[in-house]
Amino acid sequence: MIEHEIENTVQRLAEALTGKSWGMVVAESCTGGWIAKCCTDRAGSSGWFDRGFVTYSNRAKIDMLRVDAAALQQHGAVSEIVAEQMAQGALDSASANASLAVTGVAGPDGGSEEKPVGTVWFAWALRGSAVRSECVRFQGSRESIRQQSVLHALRGMLQLVCDDGPGR
Repeated sequence: MIEHEIENTVQRLAEALTGKSWGMVVAESCTGGWIAKCCTDRAGSSGWFDRGFVTYSNRAKIDMLRVDAAALQQHGAVSEIVAEQMAQGALDSASANASLAVTGVAGPDGGSEEKPVGTVWFAWALRGSAVRSECVRFQGSRESIRQQSVLHALRGMLQLVCDDGPGR
């Protein structure tokens, strides 16, 4: 069921981005490239999907997305500021108009009292606009948390592109 929802959301997102002649870039941590895979499963995705960054380690976040090492040290990888810096860093590294970022604790290990398994931070950015972010706590297995994260990230991107983008 969720696979079908992901496919439908990607289709709608592709139409929205194509209609604005926009490209999208993604920065993924806990989803490990799953968002990029779902986007590029769609024929013709090269017309709107620019690139994806899988930045699983903190070093990758710093090197590829210019996430601030002090922010990682102070707040941890699973935080609002890091998600927002990932989204902005991805946007700054691409010619795309829109970006999304995901960082979280998919489990089954790695959670804490403050950030239990299922805690996922999302950020979405449009060129020239403020970054938006949100924290969600999902339930389920590692696979389920990651899959729910993919769908939530794509839905958030679709909403941002449709609601706030120029050319509406």
